[in-house]
Amino acid sequence: MASVSAPSQTAPAPAAPLQRGIVKMVLSGCAIIVRGQPRGGPPPERQINLSNIRTGAMARRAAQGQPDTKDTPDEPWAFQAREFLRKKLIGKEVCFTVEIKTALGREYGMVYLGKDTSGENIAESLVIEGLATVRREGIRGNNPEQARLCEMEDQAKASKKSMWSEGGGAHTIRDMKYTIENPRNFVESLHQKPINAIIEHVRDGSVVRALLLPDYYLVTVMLSGIKCPTFKREPDGTETPEAFAAEAKFFTESRLLQRDVQIILESCPNQVILGTILHPNGNITELLLKEGFARCVDWSMAVYSQGAEKLRAAERSAKERKVRIWKDYVAPTANLDQKDRQFVAKVMQVVNADAMVVKLNSGEYKTIHLSSIRPPRIEGEEKNKDKDKRFRPLYDIPYMFEAREFLRKKLIGKKVNVTVDYIRAATGPGEGTPAFPERTCATVTIGGINIAEALVSKGLATVIRYRQDDDQRSSHYDELLAAEARAIKNGKGLHSKKEVPIHRVADISGETQKAKQFLPFLQRAGRSEAVVEYVFSGSRLKLYMPKETCLITFLLAGIECPRSSRNLPGGMQVAEPFSDEATLFTKELVLQREVEVEVESMDKAGNFIGWLHIEGVNLSVALVENALSKVHFTAERSAYYKTLVSAEEACRQRKEKIWANYEEKPVEEVVHVSEEKERVANYRPVYITEITDTLHFYAQDVETGAQLESLMETMRAEIAAQPPVEGSYAARRGEYCIAKFADGEWYRARVEKVESPAKVHVFYVDYGNREVVSSTRLAAIPPAFSTRTLPAQATEYAFAFIQVPQDEDARADVVDCVVRDIQNIQCLLNVEYSGVTCPHVTLQFGDTKDDVGLGLVKEGLVMVDVRKEKHLQKMVTEYLNSQESAKSARLNIWRYGDFRADDADEFGYSR
Repeated sequence: MASVSAPSQTAPAPAAPLQRGIVKMVLSGCAIIVRGQPRGGPPPERQINLSNIRTGAMARRAAQGQPDTKDTPDEPWAFQAREFLRKKLIGKEVCFTVEIKTALGREYGMVYLGKDTSGENIAESLVIEGLATVRREGIRGNNPEQARLCEMEDQAKASKKSMWSEGGGAHTIRDMKYTIENPRNFVESLHQKPINAIIEHVRDGSVVRALLLPDYYLVTVMLSGIKCPTFKREPDGTETPEAFAAEAKFFTESRLLQRDVQIILESCPNQVILGTILHPNGNITELLLKEGFARCVDWSMAVYSQGAEKLRAAERSAKERKVRIWKDYVAPTANLDQKDRQFVAKVMQVVNADAMVVKLNSGEYKTIHLSSIRPPRIEGEEKNKDKDKRFRPLYDIPYMFEAREFLRKKLIGKKVNVTVDYIRAATGPGEGTPAFPERTCATVTIGGINIAEALVSKGLATVIRYRQDDDQRSSHYDELLAAEARAIKNGKGLHSKKEVPIHRVADISGETQKAKQFLPFLQRAGRSEAVVEYVFSGSRLKLYMPKETCLITFLLAGIECPRSSRNLPGGMQVAEPFSDEATLFTKELVLQREVEVEVESMDKAGNFIGWLHIEGVNLSVALVENALSKVHFTAERSAYYKTLVSAEEACRQRKEKIWANYEEKPVEEVVHVSEEKERVANYRPVYITEITDTLHFYAQDVETGAQLESLMETMRAEIAAQPPVEGSYAARRGEYCIAKFADGEWYRARVEKVESPAKVHVFYVDYGNREVVSSTRLAAIPPAFSTRTLPAQATEYAFAFIQVPQDEDARADVVDCVVRDIQNIQCLLNVEYSGVTCPHVTLQFGDTKDDVGLGLVKEGLVMVDVRKEKHLQKMVTEYLNSQESAKSARLNIWRYGDFRADDADEFGYSR
């Protein structure tokens, strides 16, 4: 922009006062903008044109939207004159006098560098350097200033300086480039190398117009990673500033406008050039954030090359000080004490793949969700597939199991550092969305590793995208985005093009038939590896068997844990003392840990019974040692019996926990009745195959076992050679037939009831179990294998001297105990007396010769059925003595004393 000398017809002011200001901008070699000092906002400013001189006009771009206009190039030496002043004056204090003010408001005067007129005269300096010409029209002889300028111009001409040199100055005209054909290629070609530039204009705090040197590209650059308040253009053409927009613009102007800088052009999305401006005095991007003039923006933060964490830290500093745009800011964790914001905790359980339960130093448990990540999930059509199938997120959602396992192996039982980022408020159920309780979202680190970042980098979780004004996010959000970008680039996990991993995990908990088939395999395996998936109570767990890829319910052998509360048809059953403590103890010791199990047997409900070891510790022994469990009589046959008994005795002596109220009572002596007739003890070996809900059981004679095996083998071979026609058999009640069991093999059976062709009740005559099958699984029995050839091998028996409780729960307990002890085990059997439906017998364990029924009495699981026969009185007396011991110790059915004292038949018991 060239100056025009002051019009001669306008009279100068008689005595121009001296004024001061700071040079904000140099428009051309003879025009500057001077501003005052800021007081509570951007300061006032004014344009001052230098009197008596003229410099070349600067290049001007054609007016947008007016096709007839053309770009105007620089006049020779115009840019050099502007640069001379820019380097000398920008940001410096000057003093000036306004000599002339035109009718249009333009001001002309003298400008001096410094605080008074003794400083450098700017107009004279330009003339001396040959960068300006003197206006000689209307020179008054009595004006020494003008005369002095003329002398200086003559000296510059004589010295052939700048515009007075030979050649005309065509080489000083810049080749201005206002547009770039392909901005993205242009930016990429620079490879993020710093390039020299001059900031020519500041649109708002974070958008500038820069002149790139030495090729004179004039480009608009938006600062990467931030956004300042802007000026909104209204329909009438006026601009409305957002809060702090003017202040942010002044902040950038006062530091960068017309300064020499270096710019790193970092990216060009959607024709917008993103970059970072480097200045010797600091990084303007960080300063804007620190002073509360800008906020971080995620979409451009990713390309910022100087460290996104510095920007987040600067923004965090402004938020904490509540400056400018953050004056009303409330931190997501503002209501938390420092000890609740940052703490060290021990990981007790991993929930799915984005949350964990931790134990604080205070002993309190807290659920922590990993900030800003989303675990694997099913979307779209996959969600509606297999609606009839029981949905198990851990195994059915692709990569959920891998994510959970990654966290489990890395964190379970370890101490981690937790930094709470925000508390996500509870939400009510919406349309198609479930209700969520309040969530504590945090960054969790172990050994300096951010767990969420590690999870995302392996493609086992994705990063949540937020609205720009949503401050509830991870304090390491940019690292998460960078980790996700790496995972996508490398095709990891969820971003892989490969087929998703499928986990076919069979849950045989409660599946009695499947469990029976699986039992021998586990028994032969000895110690098997397992992961504890869930803890129901102190002694009841759900295990995942990785080699067998199945889930089983596992009961600890050899102990009896206090029962926890549970819902029953008659109401809530009250928890036994220390049941919760036992459950918590087991959880803390084994939940989601890798353990080893020894399976010994199974109960009627398909639950496996055995010993569980973790890092050399037997869980059954540990519970007894901590006075949270008692030794069960079934432990007598195990290798751990002595350890269990000594541990129990030590706790009993110290009267710890469950033994706190224990008192040893003398056993009441029962008078021995002399036997008139000797009891005959003729024990024979039998194999227990089935136990009923009424505590009757079926047994096979060991002597005829070989005959049965031979018959079965021959029968199956014949059936394989001539398979029966499916559906050809018409079942009739009472008939013998063959039935195909769940294991796919054929067994001899008897039809007990026919509801329909699809529901036929059968009894397996050689094993004693019952099943409801379809008639398609039945066939006529070949005559060679009928019961005439070999009688039915399963004989029904009942325990002698025992009265089973009529209460359903008590009866279920004793049945479970018996199933655990003797099912599928060889025992010794002696018939004591006849019953209405079957013989009553005593059973002995094959190895210890201990009486099974007497053991049930000792444990307080059953009552004694007092027989009057004289030859049985010795046995009855022994049973009664054991019953009195159980009553004294208040075991099981005697836990509330002798309930029979009221003769209350309505309680389900009678003498």
